[in-house]
Amino acid sequence: MLSNAVVTLREITKDNLDEILDLQVTKNQENFVASNAVSLAQAHFYPEIAWFRAIYADETPVGFIMLEDDPANSLYHLWRFMIDARFQKCGFGRRALELAIEHVKTRPGAKALSTSCVPGEGSPGTFYEKIGFTYTGEKDEDGELMMRYQF
Repeated sequence: MLSNAVVTLREITKDNLDEILDLQVTKNQENFVASNAVSLAQAHFYPEIAWFRAIYADETPVGFIMLEDDPANSLYHLWRFMIDARFQKCGFGRRALELAIEHVKTRPGAKALSTSCVPGEGSPGTFYEKIGFTYTGEKDEDGELMMRYQF
């Protein structure tokens, strides 16, 4: 797969569900993100705020992204984000997150996109910083470090 593949965010349907469920991060990243199965189950129980998509590079599913999309409170949060271990370091994650940021910018009252990350070796914090997120100095209810991308 070429790193110049076109990255898109696509709806998850019964036709691509199994492929999305098969995507996995590396073993040392498993403590930093829930499985796609858990994420999809949560999305099912929070349909009013869960916006989720498969990440594709050309016609190959390479990852998963889920936002908390709450226009009633002008709250937009990167809830889940993963790139399969086989497709990391190809630029797909950066391009997918840029697409998600562009999506959030179109939402009512959107001024920022927040996220959180578990600190430690292998944490996605450095990746998020390269995209333009900054640490807020706050922690969420699980002790994760809060980050914000300001528009």
